[in-house]
Amino acid sequence: MWLWHERVFVSGGFVLLTAWFALVNGWQLLAVILSAALLHELGHLLVLGLLGGRVRALRISVFGAELVTSAGCLSYPGELAATLAGPAVNLLCGFVLAPLGAWTAAGAHLALGIFNLLPVRPLDGGRALYLLAAWRLGPAAGEGAVRRAGGLAALALGLAAVWLMMRTGGSLWLLPAAAGLLGVSAGELFGR
Repeated sequence: MWLWHERVFVSGGFVLLTAWFALVNGWQLLAVILSAALLHELGHLLVLGLLGGRVRALRISVFGAELVTSAGCLSYPGELAATLAGPAVNLLCGFVLAPLGAWTAAGAHLALGIFNLLPVRPLDGGRALYLLAAWRLGPAAGEGAVRRAGGLAALALGLAAVWLMMRTGGSLWLLPAAAGLLGVSAGELFGR
């Protein structure tokens, strides 16, 4: 990781992956995807700001962006709202853009929103599952729920990505996703 600004950390892997993506798919598609990601993070920031949470840092890696916040001062419902705000913005944008014929942008927003709702850490869906279970049953139950559900979901998705790579003759774009998901699954199911 290297420091881009006082509280913004960008990994070299992210820079290499985005450059590779731009070379293969063009800068226009990269701009669409990065704008969907930016709006996603702005959704989190808006709700955090409205609820009194503070952002301490932003980390950007090959697995996406992570806001380091003071959300611990928020209630469970408040933190849940801030967590789900990012995917909600993407889903809203996707449903607004699709009828306008902006299919690429709509698809990027919908894919990002749905992907982030998966119950896998560090995605928003994994955080939301933890918050819901911890709110109702306590932090230990929340941790157990997200470990089991996240581990199984990551395992299923990782195996599906490997199967799809083998079935279609391979796609290097699926390789990081498959490796990352299988790594998350092993961590969640077998301990860290």
